[in-house]
This record gives sequence, structure tokens and C-alpha cells, in this order.
Amino acid sequence: MAKRDYYEVLGVDKSAGKDEIKKAYRKLAIKYHPDKNAGNAEAEEKFKEATEAYEVLSDERKKQAYDQFGFAGVDGVNSPGGGHDYSSVFHDFEDIFGDMGGIFDSFFGGGGGGRRRSGGGGGVSRGSDLRYNLEISFKDAVFGTSAEISYTHDVACKTCGGTGAASGTGRKVCPTCQGTGQVRRNSGFFSIASPCHTCGGEGHIIEDPCKACHGSGLSRKQQKIKVTIPAGIENGKRIAIPGQGDAGANGGRNGDLYVYIKIKPHKFFERDGNNVYCALPISFTQAALGAEVFVQNLEDKKIKLKIPAGTQTGKMLRLKNEGIPYLQSKGRKGDMYIKIIVETPQKINTKAKDLLKQFAALQGEEETPDPIPLSEL
Repeated sequence: MAKRDYYEVLGVDKSAGKDEIKKAYRKLAIKYHPDKNAGNAEAEEKFKEATEAYEVLSDERKKQAYDQFGFAGVDGVNSPGGGHDYSSVFHDFEDIFGDMGGIFDSFFGGGGGGRRRSGGGGGVSRGSDLRYNLEISFKDAVFGTSAEISYTHDVACKTCGGTGAASGTGRKVCPTCQGTGQVRRNSGFFSIASPCHTCGGEGHIIEDPCKACHGSGLSRKQQKIKVTIPAGIENGKRIAIPGQGDAGANGGRNGDLYVYIKIKPHKFFERDGNNVYCALPISFTQAALGAEVFVQNLEDKKIKLKIPAGTQTGKMLRLKNEGIPYLQSKGRKGDMYIKIIVETPQKINTKAKDLLKQFAALQGEEETPDPIPLSEL
């Protein structure tokens, strides 16, 4: 049977880029994979055809030769004995199918046949990272603090020392995989490695498990540690504490603990980066004549603030260097912004009314003033 054009096989144009070619091949490989179509000769042929097309079109040199000379440009250049060298294609299977979320788990024994396992078939693996949510006050976030937290995590079993085996025994090399943690089986025209069913990919078996940890090598422990919270930390930030997560299996290194910070809102202040904002009510006369008032800063100290004469409600005044410290920066702070709110008296006596009327007359206030465009406010 005559070969089909490689672009036709994958269903892409000649102008297709690497990502489009890979996507098209992945779709066909999933559909026609031999393990998914056991005993289906037609599916196996289509899988071989798609793989051959991908092996050429994913290689810039071979693709260029194919585009220029057709099949004659690539025949015999892939392997010393002619035909195609599929090892280059299946070498990066994890790259092609790594984001398919388990579609190929049954084909490759879950997660690529143990390729991510460190240390060969010994089952050594890093412990899990842990998360702890810590709520602190607004001022603790501003000035920094320390807090003691308590959490539970996995540690190496004291009874067996983390081996999972009862005292006086130990782990034995798996007789099925001879310690590799993998078994290989032929599927069509290539070989697939998958985790050993006897040892579960560990490479070793425990004949007499530790009674304390039931062979896991791990136990749960309550732990208290002190966490240092730097001045100026923001809401949602995390503090990493290396090695304080779960213990790793079979001597693997511990995971890390991540403390996520949640900051309680303040009664008066709001934060934006390293600046703080608050509102200050003043009287009509203070706004009209100007005044000097005192406001409290983040340290509860009284700071003098000058109100310019004629200040309107909504005016924003700034106090430099009265904001929140910058992380890992000595002495540098943001600013404090104060929004002025001019309060109109709701209850006034007769004398005050007369004075206000006189003031209105002196100012020439109109009873029906012209409106002002919103854009001018």
C-alpha cells in the first residue's frame, strides 16, 4: 500500500509549527494506541503511520528534507538499517503526554512508568510540602512579630527508623523486578516499562512490617515552632520554612512548610502597598479658615497636620514616611494619606443661624446657583 503524505496523516498544513504538529500527533496517538486497541491491526498500523509522520515532521532537518524531496529525502536517514528510529519519539513521551492527566496511566503504569522516582527503584521520595494559614493583626503585619504555631506532620517512625520493617528484619530485593522497581512488556513494535506489581515500584519488599507504622516507615507527630513575621509583610504572602513539612519516604528529604499570612482589617487604616489611607472629619470652620490638628500615626503617636484654608471635602493630604516599612529595607517607609471629610453641623442654635446668614450675605451666595459639570469636580 502506498504511503500517505505525512502532513495528510497528521491532518496539518505544511505551514504548521512544532506545537501544532505535536498536538495533532498526540490526538492520533491517544486514539490509536495499541494498548487501547488490543488486537486491532488497523489501529496499530495507524499508530505506526502517525508516529512515523511525527518522527519526521518534528525534526527540522528531516522536515526540510521531506519538504524538498518527499519520501526519498528521508528514507534510510533515520537509522543505519533503514526504516525509522522511533526511540527519539518515545524518548519524550512524557513531554508529549505529560499534561493528559492520567489518560496514559494504564499504558505506562501511572505517571510514566516511574520515571519521576528518584534514586532508582529504592522508593526514595521527597516529603510533601505543607500549608499553614496564620491570621495576624494589622499592626503586627506593619511592625513584624513572631508567632508560635502548632501543626501535625509525618516524621520517620522511631520504632523502625523509617525502614518500615520490624526490628531485626529489613527490606528484601523484589524477586520480580530484581530491585529496579520496573517490569517491561512488549506492546506492538516497542517496549513499555511499568511499575512492578509485586513491590509497587519500590524495588524492595517488606516481609515483616513494623507494627508501629504498619510498614510505611512514617508516623504522625504534633509539632510547635516559632515563626518570625517580617515588618511590612502583605496579605496573602507566604513564609517558607525549609524542612518542616512531611518526612520523605525511605530517607528522602523532608518537604517544606509554607505559612500563608492573612491580615485582619484595621478599624481606621487601609493599606495599598506600603502606603496607608484613613479619613479625617473636620468642621466647616476648620476647612474654611484653615487649622492645625493632630492625627495618630501607626505607632499611636500624635502627628501635627496642617489643614490649608479653603480645604474641600475629599481633599487628600499626605504625611511622608508615616506608612508601612518596606521589606528588608532599613528605615524606608511608605506614606500616610489622609482624606478630609468636611462635616456639616446638623443642629445649630439661633445665634449660629444668624451668623451663618450674615456670612452667606457677605459671600454673596445665590439661592439658585448654576450647576457644575461633574468633570470639573
